[in-house]
Amino acid sequence: MLNLEQQIFKQIEKANNILVVFAADWDGDAVAAASSFFVYLKKIGKNVEIAGAKPFREIKQLSFLPGFSEIKNSLDHLRRFIVSLDISKTKVSQIKYLVDNNQLNFIVSPENGWFEADDVSTKAGEFKYDLIFVIGANDLESLGSLYDQNVEFFYKTPIINISQQAANEEFGQINLIDINCVAVSELVFNLIQQEAEKLIDEDLATGLLAGIIIKTRNFKTGNLTPQTLMATSELISAGARREEIINRLYRSHKISDLKLWGKVLNNLKLENTGDLAWSWLSKEDAEGLRGGGEILRDMVDELMSNLPDTKIFMIIVEKDLNLSEVFVFSLKNINVLDMFKEYSPIGTIKNAFFNVEKNIKTVITEKIAETNAKLDKLK
Repeated sequence: MLNLEQQIFKQIEKANNILVVFAADWDGDAVAAASSFFVYLKKIGKNVEIAGAKPFREIKQLSFLPGFSEIKNSLDHLRRFIVSLDISKTKVSQIKYLVDNNQLNFIVSPENGWFEADDVSTKAGEFKYDLIFVIGANDLESLGSLYDQNVEFFYKTPIINISQQAANEEFGQINLIDINCVAVSELVFNLIQQEAEKLIDEDLATGLLAGIIIKTRNFKTGNLTPQTLMATSELISAGARREEIINRLYRSHKISDLKLWGKVLNNLKLENTGDLAWSWLSKEDAEGLRGGGEILRDMVDELMSNLPDTKIFMIIVEKDLNLSEVFVFSLKNINVLDMFKEYSPIGTIKNAFFNVEKNIKTVITEKIAETNAKLDKLK
């Protein structure tokens, strides 16, 4: 009987067109693992594409990952629609088409005789991809618009689900779940290594090591294992460019970004025995804020290792005299879109933002109390 890894490679061998996808929150580890696996599949000669829902914030710091430039934000031309014409009675001499009032008309001229309505039939063709790899996602809904706009495709196409998270819903036909791996990039490395270790070149090793570094916050988390460190050592031996990863992820911040961080840290408060961390920025302080608050996301990622008990990080930004913007980041398995759904937040289940038409002092008072109450209900 084949083990899971053997089943996966058997499916890869059989597949003609493969799709690799990851969650809409663009978690750095998942993006690194998915893009690296995409490159691996290309190396073994498979027809493969990679997609992630359009990010709501800038993710330029990940642009050095192998295959990153080929990530699509939508699944176009997933399925063809076929119009068939029975030509057993008479042949076709000419075909034309025209568009009239949003209707596409095909004009088929017979060589002799005529065509009947019964000679025409229609059907939906096969889907473009015959195998899907979902990497680092707990469920299909977390794929965002990729899933929401193509539900039938995901239900009718075989899925291989690769994750290291205990909360994974095992939605695939094959589920490779290993909660002993710290990062999904580590799990993908183990998978590739078993089948084709020689194909792990500098670029692949760099992508997979980047995922591990992102997930462990440069090896500062307390859940490091000997296996993770061994994988790291092997990736570096394979040529992973660690210095480039560190420069891209941690040494590329502008002076204005660092000043913004300083202001957030200066106003930092803890509530609810540490479950909630929050800060605020005045209108003047927030002048350097750009791209949907991506610099705040980076800052929260950096702070996570120093806030092991915090569940929610909230930053309230003054936009105008009676307008405030609230950024909410989930550090645990809390869906912030659901927690603050009454405000129609924009973003993902892990980080989102919304506007409140009130002055910042009122928003601070109300939202901190409201968030504490919501966290109490989760206990």
